[in-house]
Amino acid sequence: MKNLINETAEIILNSKLTLALTGAGVSVESGIPDFRSAGGLWAKYNPAEYATISAFTERPEKVWEMLRDMDKVVSGARPNKAHIGMGELEKMGLLHHIITQNVDNLHQDGGSKNVIEYHGNASTLSCLWCKKGYKSEDKRKEHPPKCQCGKILKPDVIFFGEAISAQAMERSFQLAGSAEALMVVGTSAVVSPANTIPSIAKQNGAKIIEINKERTSLTGSVTDIFLKGSAGEIISELVDRIKDMRNAGYGTSL
Repeated sequence: MKNLINETAEIILNSKLTLALTGAGVSVESGIPDFRSAGGLWAKYNPAEYATISAFTERPEKVWEMLRDMDKVVSGARPNKAHIGMGELEKMGLLHHIITQNVDNLHQDGGSKNVIEYHGNASTLSCLWCKKGYKSEDKRKEHPPKCQCGKILKPDVIFFGEAISAQAMERSFQLAGSAEALMVVGTSAVVSPANTIPSIAKQNGAKIIEINKERTSLTGSVTDIFLKGSAGEIISELVDRIKDMRNAGYGTSL
């Protein structure tokens, strides 16, 4: 593993454009179960009944039964070592953008500013009718939270049946086509359109660094370096190694 960490550190230090693609595995260490896991939301709530945009527009009070459970978990979560480490890499000028499938705002809480969110962000709410927006924390005592116009508010996350932001997709595809390194962290990247990012980057010459607890469909196909284990531990070790190499003068002339 030490040799792989060293190799990864060299790739990142030499890369002029490095991206990260992240998924639920990054936030599991913050206490947020993957929705599809045994302890996730879909084990308790049928997504066809609770997570579609038509379900929300037709029965928002019912959908908010699930959303309250989601909010309890997400609002209590704090960034872990993976979020903080990626925030540090951004401040060092070595991680330029994060493309995330998560809605928990933990990348931003961990210090990252350049975050492209595929599935939205649960920290804000909007009215589908008058378009007024609110912070989730300001409406947490209302069950369900309502707009001043009287309508029930929707969290700014993508429900099944809603389109992912065209701007987010276009920007991520553009970046993937120019990236020299891509870190795939805490995701098997099988859900569209995130699953296209690694192949786009690979086709354009990027090195693919995969950090997951288990092998995925990417591992034997596009991955160049597979770092198996906890995202928090591996990214912390990687950040420390990069700092040591920088302090030793590696890459200062690049």
